[in-house]
Amino acid sequence: MGLVAGLKDRSPRAVKDVANSVTRAYGMRTAEQRHLPDFMVIGTKRGGTTSLWNYLIQHPLVMPMFPASRGLKSPWYFYVNYAKGDVWYRSHFATESELDRIEQKWGTRPLTGEACPYYLYDPRAVERIHARMPGLKAVVVLRDPVKRAYSHYWEAVGKGAEDLTFEEALAAEPERLRGEVERMLAEPHYYSEPHDFNSYRDRGIYQPQLERWCEYYPRENLLIMSAEELYADEQAALDRVCGFLRLPPHRMEGAERHNYLPAPPMDPETKVELTEFYRPHNRDLFEWLGVDFGWPS
Repeated sequence: MGLVAGLKDRSPRAVKDVANSVTRAYGMRTAEQRHLPDFMVIGTKRGGTTSLWNYLIQHPLVMPMFPASRGLKSPWYFYVNYAKGDVWYRSHFATESELDRIEQKWGTRPLTGEACPYYLYDPRAVERIHARMPGLKAVVVLRDPVKRAYSHYWEAVGKGAEDLTFEEALAAEPERLRGEVERMLAEPHYYSEPHDFNSYRDRGIYQPQLERWCEYYPRENLLIMSAEELYADEQAALDRVCGFLRLPPHRMEGAERHNYLPAPPMDPETKVELTEFYRPHNRDLFEWLGVDFGWPS
């Protein structure tokens, strides 16, 4: 652990809050000099987004978010923090002068980006993103939806956002989500906790989410891969992403899996039910992509 990071971890909460406030204020004062993202990793939740982001920022030509000491992967701007405005959003990225210095050193201009799995699922996000970054490239990592749903559930339990059993939560999901999308579309600054935290089944129906992004971005601006590919060979997956982003290859120092969440075995009957539910959705997705990820279809 670096000295700055170590001091940060040992600092009292009030000291951290003051430091964060000071750096954010500086970022906002210099916002016009800062470079909006060239790329985003947009999902899916519990699909490897955090791991891929941490692999990417090992690359000398991928800029961490500002300030680097905070270790942010996203400011979660295009949904929960949207009311804070574009100046606040810009304050999280590198300045053009920083990019100039690194380009002089490496001969290639570095990229800025962020990683937020909710941007794929929130129905408002892509329009907002496209309005500011029409040339953006997006990386999507999808996971077997049965495993994704179960991992999502245990994450919600760990965050105190779920007190039902997995089976009860699946049964309650339609009522929990009822009217949430309509309210999100009607109220630009509304953040829906049920849509974010309790969308276990719906969030694994990937094709409509991808089609919504393709309404704004050409298909060639999206790299869609599976979490299974990512974790089978992290370096090969990173090389593929670097090629998509037109970055030179870079050998990772380490491929630690981030946000790994152990869980007890899923009830076999629930697993069978979810597998059969997703089978036609997976088949349609694979036909649309022209790629079979190997999930039951």
